[in-house]
Amino acid sequence: MLDKLVIANRGEIALRILRACKELGIKTVAVHSSADSDLKHVLLADESVCIGPARAIDSYLNIPRIISAAEITGSVAIHPGYGFLAENADFAEQVERSGFIFVGPTAETIRLMGDKVSAIHSMKKAGVPCVPGSDGPLGDDIEKNRAIAKRIGYPVIIKASGGGGGRGMRVVRDDEHLIESIEMTRAEAKAAFNNDVVYMEKYLENPRHIEVQIIADGQGNAIHLGERDCSMQRRHQKVVEEAPAPGITEEMRKFIGERCCRACIEINYRGAGTFEFLYENGEFYFIEMNTRIQVEHTITEMITGIDLVKEQLRIAAGQPLSFSQSDIQIRGHAIECRINAEDPVSFLPSPGKIEHFHAPGGMGIRWESHIYTGYTVPPYYDSMIGKLIAYGENRDVAIARMKNALNETIIDGIKTNIELHKDIMNDENFQHGGTNIHYLEKKLNL
Repeated sequence: MLDKLVIANRGEIALRILRACKELGIKTVAVHSSADSDLKHVLLADESVCIGPARAIDSYLNIPRIISAAEITGSVAIHPGYGFLAENADFAEQVERSGFIFVGPTAETIRLMGDKVSAIHSMKKAGVPCVPGSDGPLGDDIEKNRAIAKRIGYPVIIKASGGGGGRGMRVVRDDEHLIESIEMTRAEAKAAFNNDVVYMEKYLENPRHIEVQIIADGQGNAIHLGERDCSMQRRHQKVVEEAPAPGITEEMRKFIGERCCRACIEINYRGAGTFEFLYENGEFYFIEMNTRIQVEHTITEMITGIDLVKEQLRIAAGQPLSFSQSDIQIRGHAIECRINAEDPVSFLPSPGKIEHFHAPGGMGIRWESHIYTGYTVPPYYDSMIGKLIAYGENRDVAIARMKNALNETIIDGIKTNIELHKDIMNDENFQHGGTNIHYLEKKLNL
């Protein structure tokens, strides 16, 4: 097992990694910005190193400083968590070139799956179903691009190959606006991602967002741990996730899961990862792969009993998977609500001091957060301050427990989106299950 590890992140995921390390006997080093010296994981780590000022570009995104922290503390590995540098191939490459273990896939794999065009090509080769599209980058030939759109059928969506987070995409509903939309997306992609490669896909009108959790050891073994439904979104950002996805049968789960595992073996994937799909009319369509642990990994852990972070650490230490596909049994249902420090109506961030905090509890409740009474939420980072997870033997029980837990949670001094989550849990269509990715925005009249 790894001896000492740098946690190159902050907030609840940093605390989650620290807890897993402690269970495995791994010493921890918390790197932090000057604004984060009072984070819970910083206070609990074996060692801590301040790597720069509050701005992320000067601290959590500063590769030389993170690697230097690993050097001066005698660490052997670096865990990037999610966000920040987690899917930065240059970071993974520099970590390993410096003689440290990167807890995640190789830089080559991150690059392959980070480019949407090469990712789709790899998935098609492995038999993973993809959205009908241009099968490669769009060129400058106007008539050829029009012919591609006609073959696919309107509406189509133009996407940046290096995009993500809802940026670098534009829906086109007719031939008249196609060429202009391609050029606008190219310009936006160049400015945002320094990569002006774009491609075209069929635009699915009312899909659900369903993703498959996998874990592979880079030694020829890969398994899937079922799927999650992440369709409750606002501006392409997930708000509520649940597992398993309502309406997905065991046969469908096996079909898509096996293809994801086959793809992992073909690209020699190492670590935890997630295949994201749009799902419509009984069909799965691959959109991207996240080459890291995800925010919503918790609900998969609840229904499978597998500790994904500990498994990441074991794999990074060179160990093969500690279980096989036949060992994975999906039991019950789990729901996660992302608790953000923001106004529940305007969604504007609400940093500040937490005057009073009371965590929820009870059967099946899991609270993942770094906050505490007296903690000041800084204005420099993402507004998520916690994740509330409810587990039950079935979906109805999980919803009922989530309602109780939301009512029990007290966070005074700042605004949070807890009232929004209460509204979602009481929504008749959500309770029925299977809402599409546009449902929440329509409900909020956005």
